[in-house]
Amino acid sequence: MLHKNDGKMAAALLQMTCTYRGLLAIRVTGIRTLIPGLVPVQFRAFSVRKEPKLEDNPYYFKYQEKIQKMCSSRPQEFKARMEKSHKSKTKMLGSSKQADFVRAVEQQLKKQNNLAAENKTSRSITKNKTLGSILNLERIQDKTGEEIAEIWTKHYATKDTISAVIPRQTYEIIATRAQSCPMFLYALPQNEGYEFFVGQWSSNMLNFTSLINIQTQGEKAPSQLILFYYPDLKECKGIVLMTAELDSKFLTVQQAQCLGNQVQLFYGTKRQETFRLVETFNHHPAEFKHTLVIAELEQSGIGNALTTTSL
Repeated sequence: MLHKNDGKMAAALLQMTCTYRGLLAIRVTGIRTLIPGLVPVQFRAFSVRKEPKLEDNPYYFKYQEKIQKMCSSRPQEFKARMEKSHKSKTKMLGSSKQADFVRAVEQQLKKQNNLAAENKTSRSITKNKTLGSILNLERIQDKTGEEIAEIWTKHYATKDTISAVIPRQTYEIIATRAQSCPMFLYALPQNEGYEFFVGQWSSNMLNFTSLINIQTQGEKAPSQLILFYYPDLKECKGIVLMTAELDSKFLTVQQAQCLGNQVQLFYGTKRQETFRLVETFNHHPAEFKHTLVIAELEQSGIGNALTTTSL
C-alpha cells in the first residue's frame, strides 16, 4: 500500500516508535472547549513520560510472551533492534545513523504490506473472507438495504466482535481518502494514558497493529484487529457491510469498537480540519502532532466509555 510517501510515513512512525515506545502517558487538565467543532491551540496540557526501559512500559506485559519469544528465537536481531531504538532517542532525525534506521523501518513496512497483499502473512486472525461466506447473497437480493442492515446487525449482536452498516456515500469518502492516505496513528484510551496503534489500509481491509509490536517485531508484527469492508451491495442496495476479527488476548470488543469508530472520525469526517491530521501524517510527517489526534478523540467522546471503565 505504501507508494510515494513511504519514507515520510516511516519517518513519522519512527519518531513515535523511538521516542515513546508505544506509550504516551498523558494527564488531562480538565479544560474543555467552549465552542463545539473548534480545537484551540492549547487544547490540553500534556505531561509526556518517556520510558527508560522497554519493561517499564505499562503495556510491555500485555505483549510480553510474543516479545520474549522473539528474544529467545532471534536474540541478536532483538538486541540490535533495541540498541538502534535506544541510540535513535539521542539523535536528531536528520543524522546519518537515524536516516539509515528510517530506511530500515520503511523496508519493514513495505515487507509487511506486501505479505498482506499476497495473502501470505502468518497472522493468525487474518482470513480471506468473502461476503458470500457470511450471507446467502441469493436470498437477500429481494430485500432492501434497510432490511439487510437489520439482518447484519442481528447476526453480529451476540458475537464477540464488531460490525457496522455504512451508507454508500460515507464509504466512498473513506475509500477515496484511504487510497491517498493509507496509514494513520490511532490512540486507544487506557487507565495509564494512551496506547497507540498504526492503522494500515490494504484494499478493503484495515489492519491495526500496536506500536510496541512494530517496534519489537518489525515486519513480523501481527495485527491485533482487522476490519473487513464489503462493498458488494454498494451499488444495488446503497450500503457497505463491515465486520472484524480481533485478537481477544490484546483487545476487548469495546476497545475494538473505539478503534473502529475512529476510522469514521478521521477518514469519514466532513470537517476538513480533522481529516487534515491524516493528510499531515501521510504527506507532511514533520508537522504531525499526536496531541491533536488525542484532542480530536477527546472532543468526539468516542473513548469516554473506556476511560470511565476499569479495563
